[in-house]
Amino acid sequence: MTRNNPPRSSGRQGRPGRTSGAKPGQVAHPRWSSRPARPEATDREGNTARSLPPVPGEQRPEKPVKAAPAKNAPAKAARAKNATKAAPKDKAPEQAGPKQAAPRGEGAKKPARQGRKPGAVRPTKALRPAQPVMRQPSGDPLVGERYEVEVGPVAHGGHCVARHEGRVLFVRHALPGERVVALVTEGTTTSRFLRADAVEVLDPSKDRIEAPCPFSGPGKCGGCDWQHVTPGGQRKLKAAVLTEQLAKLAGLTPEEARWDGSVEPVGGKLPAGEVPAWRTRVQYAVDEEGGVGLRKHRSHDVQPIDRCLIAAPGVTELGIESRDWTGVASVEAIASSGSSDRQVILRPRTGEQLPLVELDRETSIARIDDQDLFHRVHGRTFVRERAAGRTWRVSEGGFWQIHPEAPETLVDAVLTGLDPQWGESALDLYCGVGLFAGALAERVGEEGAVLGIESGKQAVADARHNLAALEHVRIECDKVETLLPRTGITSTDLIVLDPPRAGAGRDTVAHLSSLEARRIAYVACDPAALARDLAFFREGGYRPVSLRAFDLFPMTQHFECVAILEPVR
Repeated sequence: MTRNNPPRSSGRQGRPGRTSGAKPGQVAHPRWSSRPARPEATDREGNTARSLPPVPGEQRPEKPVKAAPAKNAPAKAARAKNATKAAPKDKAPEQAGPKQAAPRGEGAKKPARQGRKPGAVRPTKALRPAQPVMRQPSGDPLVGERYEVEVGPVAHGGHCVARHEGRVLFVRHALPGERVVALVTEGTTTSRFLRADAVEVLDPSKDRIEAPCPFSGPGKCGGCDWQHVTPGGQRKLKAAVLTEQLAKLAGLTPEEARWDGSVEPVGGKLPAGEVPAWRTRVQYAVDEEGGVGLRKHRSHDVQPIDRCLIAAPGVTELGIESRDWTGVASVEAIASSGSSDRQVILRPRTGEQLPLVELDRETSIARIDDQDLFHRVHGRTFVRERAAGRTWRVSEGGFWQIHPEAPETLVDAVLTGLDPQWGESALDLYCGVGLFAGALAERVGEEGAVLGIESGKQAVADARHNLAALEHVRIECDKVETLLPRTGITSTDLIVLDPPRAGAGRDTVAHLSSLEARRIAYVACDPAALARDLAFFREGGYRPVSLRAFDLFPMTQHFECVAILEPVR
């Protein structure tokens, strides 16, 4: 199908099959149509799949545009009347006086475009308005000021909350209950809150340790938030954040959310002081001298490094940090955890040529141009990953969970929560390269049907390739909120959604709630978006029956959640 158009059906109601134009791995028509008729789902404008809005270019009845009266309307009217009297009677109206500007609005028509006469000079374009000037914060700057503060609870964002003379400070590198000296890094005397770093710890927490990474700390690398915290302490902080977001945005206690209050560790236990090397994809920044490093917190400045402790061994063995990257703006290193594939994606600086790349092992090389287009330089354009009993192709640096054990962990949590049955229908929304769609397809079998929706064109191509052998799976390319109302699907058994960090939103959640799914699995990487969407699901008649949190990003503030929802009976 083409983008923004509904998928074509085979015309065989309730029976799977392929049309002559169907691609491998796609079902021409899923089995949802064999169910009893239910009220059709509508989009936010109230349209159904059978009453789509007019396509671009279709004529619509014009609405009259009421012109707002000008301030000097009487004077202008008098001048226009006098000009009309003075004009010769045989002149056309447009010759009688200055040309009136046509009203701009829904009812305004553009005048017919007239061709230029030979030799005519193209008129100059109207000058574009100047770029808006960024408003500078008012008040006197407080950056560099030091305050001795008592640190309060942890907050979403990798910092803790403190107060000084009634003003809120968001303090990084601190822990709840500590007394620290906070150095202000952002804010003025009129700011609602200040940002600060704990540069001196006067009364440490029992969960505090010496940061194992030499590049972690105030004013240094911004990649890790909790290097100074024990592993157990990190999970307690993340649990506190999730508890606070559920209460604030969803009005749920952990008991009401069916959550045991813990963030589950993933991976084996490490010796004391050893950092888990889990990050299979690392985005390095390059400074003006060609040195590689990582960005500082809330800054474009580069912190030079000679090694990232949380980088996976497959990334470390490439030797990125020991090379000269003059002429390059950024280097992304990808090390597949399911194969020996390695890929490095370079973004040259504007006007610079790509340097000769020699790394410590065989690696595919690609570059990103000024238009964000991907170009193969050497080797494959993809890496092969392994999860859920299947090999997955992930092309052009596309999305894949960066913790080696994350795909299996999340698939297991989703399947355990949904308990798919043979012959059921399922939706996999924001499906990426098809991880959950493939796992669901194995469980519902050939008598079932799975529809995946993903907006990334390359991810859709990968998903169709990865699931080509499963004829009861269909993958479509479009935004979920655009395509789903146009599919004609009015009910389904199961739904999996793994939206981006911003979450699904009210309209999408309302539509999903109308499909009367037996169970819904919500995979979330942001606790605030999850809590907000759980509140929307409650409005639609769904409540969580299970919630699990996984520490898939150790040393950082981030974690992953899987919520299972059922309709309220």
